[in-house]
Amino acid sequence: MMKLSRRSLSLVIVACALAAPLIAPGAAHAIDRQITVTGDATISVAPDTAMIRLGVTSQSKTAREASDANAKQMTTVLAAIKDAGIAGRDVQTSRLSLQPQYDQSKPGAARLLGFQVTNQVTVRIREIDKLPSILDHAIAAGANEMSGIEFIVSEQSKLLDQARDDAVADARRKAELYAKAAGVKLGNVVSIIEEGSAPPPRPVMQAMRAGAVPVAPGEQMLRAGVTVSFELTP
Repeated sequence: MMKLSRRSLSLVIVACALAAPLIAPGAAHAIDRQITVTGDATISVAPDTAMIRLGVTSQSKTAREASDANAKQMTTVLAAIKDAGIAGRDVQTSRLSLQPQYDQSKPGAARLLGFQVTNQVTVRIREIDKLPSILDHAIAAGANEMSGIEFIVSEQSKLLDQARDDAVADARRKAELYAKAAGVKLGNVVSIIEEGSAPPPRPVMQAMRAGAVPVAPGEQMLRAGVTVSFELTP
């Protein structure tokens, strides 16, 4: 084991004592003179776009008969959607299936009853006020499957930018309040951390148009949250 002389040990202690004030006070000063607060902001906005799945389910004794009947009826539905003002780029096939149907009510081997064909499309409706009318047209044309309606805010990113501005302003307001109460002043921003997300739409239970298919587009609450650290000055 290495041994230090009394003189060498004294030099080491003096060197450490001289170096310590060069690091510790500055770091402690920076930490002591900061305040960290959170800021939140929400924006309520009505959706302007809707997406819905609709289509036709057909049954018959043979697969060919079920397929032919489904194709004929679905062609009529697609034509009605187009006539209602929906562009081809906003209609996409989302489900196409052919399944045998069995009678399983009695013990033993299941008896084949026939076949079922389902053809569904996802429709994007960019003018949400037309949604009830479009659904009426599709049902009148023979659509007997409808599910998965979703309401969307198309300019969500721009609206979230406004919420972010408001969230930072909210954080500054809180920090200024605390600084005033503590008898100090607010300095520069040290850091900003974003958090939070947009909650799902909140329904509003009312029909969009009397006499049409009742639809509740609701409102979407867009939220922004931040954690901000500020310097404090005397």
